[in-house]
Amino acid sequence: MTDLSSFPITQRWPASHPDRIQLYATPTPNGVKVSIMLEETGLAYEPHFIDISNNESKDPAFVALNPNGRIPAIIDPSGHDGRPLELWESGAILLYLAEKTGQLLPSAPAERYECLAWVFFQMSAIGPTFGQLGFFLRFGGKDFEDKRPRQRFVDETKRLLGILDRQLEGRDWIVDEYSIADIATLGWVNALDEVYAASAALGLDKYSNVQGWLGRGLARPAVQHGLHIPAKPA
Repeated sequence: MTDLSSFPITQRWPASHPDRIQLYATPTPNGVKVSIMLEETGLAYEPHFIDISNNESKDPAFVALNPNGRIPAIIDPSGHDGRPLELWESGAILLYLAEKTGQLLPSAPAERYECLAWVFFQMSAIGPTFGQLGFFLRFGGKDFEDKRPRQRFVDETKRLLGILDRQLEGRDWIVDEYSIADIATLGWVNALDEVYAASAALGLDKYSNVQGWLGRGLARPAVQHGLHIPAKPA
């Protein structure tokens, strides 16, 4: 049996199946990228719920795995060299799992780099902007008297949705075939209405290509399952 005891996080969140990929996450837009990817690829994994509302991602055991103290993170007991591999940052994890399985990342160089460009677009633009929008619409920022920051992120979210909508014109997925570009982005777009209740503020119905793409993504069984993993313990 694989021994993961050298990783401090396994003392705080013990592995019942140390031969499986260990996922440490919360079902937020960043967290579900990895759970969806694991569901799509069929890799065996064991999820651990990290309660970010109680700052568990700042626990020293978690920080020993991810120095940034943010979900998600994984330990793969059988990394590329046959030894356990620890990895953090959701984009890096998606790329690693795609290369490990040979799935959901185009093999032709031009399409591969196009796919990665859209993954990085999500990481650098969509995620940070949509997250700030959520803060100002639903969380602590909604009570701020000055509404200019809120409007800034409303406007920037609309701009980013416009870019995505144009990319999806005449195609089912962001880069022709379903890929990690879609997996990286689905949770964030879904959160606009499901979590942030931003439909009216953004006029989401105007982005018909995005809405069609989101519907196709949400219809995938792996996405349906992954959106709710890891489940919060009862």
